[in-house]
Amino acid sequence: MSFFKKTLASFGIGSAQVDTVLQQEVLYPGQKVNVIIHVYGGSTEQAIDNIDLKLCCRYIKEVPVNHDKAQHETTNKRRAPQSYVLAKWNLPYAFTIHPGETRDFEVELEVPWNTPITIGDSKVWLDTGLDIALAKDPSDTDILTVRPEPLMDGILSALEAQGMRIRQVECEAVDGFALPFVQEFEFVPTTGPYHGRWREVELVAYREEQQLKLWFEVDRHREGAKGMLASLLGVGQLKRELTIPLSASPQEAGQQVLAYLESTC
Repeated sequence: MSFFKKTLASFGIGSAQVDTVLQQEVLYPGQKVNVIIHVYGGSTEQAIDNIDLKLCCRYIKEVPVNHDKAQHETTNKRRAPQSYVLAKWNLPYAFTIHPGETRDFEVELEVPWNTPITIGDSKVWLDTGLDIALAKDPSDTDILTVRPEPLMDGILSALEAQGMRIRQVECEAVDGFALPFVQEFEFVPTTGPYHGRWREVELVAYREEQQLKLWFEVDRHREGAKGMLASLLGVGQLKRELTIPLSASPQEAGQQVLAYLESTC
């Protein structure tokens, strides 16, 4: 390779490209996703130090409006999106990609149990990047669809059948928890037995090794308690907590939630 072509490569001109292809359209927490990473050589030979594959999600955190260190105690807050890496994979070896060459890598990535469901404002994506020395790293971002696993699907379906409609779903920052965020489901009763009794219901779920834990906040008043569940969970002030064993069927899980809400709320 001439010196001129080497110089072009070092500045990212004629750079290799990366394309990530999922082998299924829908992902489910607790299952594995098969991914094929295609690397296409550019106009110059390039050394690929690493391929970085990340399964990421977005959550919202309140941060100070003024970032001046002298003003760090300000009470003014703004809602800012943050990203979190749920799972990742790295290439176990470096390689060289030649002009016009294609290299394919098959990856099996486990989708963690508490990966957010992609409804409402919740977003999950795959971020793939090539680590090329002294060059601008090419990357590829793929927005994903994540559906609920069977137990959560049974719970959401049971609430919907009782006239509860999902108004908003968002991943909110929380302190003192296993993850830096929780996914919060906000329901409003439009018909059925809860219509006129409750203004809204907030639900947070967390899957553990042997059980599914659920937290609830029910608002009976007109002023609303929007966004309170995540903050209360972080300081351990929530009283309404239900544990469902993983041996339960989706239908049983849904019925347990309805019975629990009826008896405690």
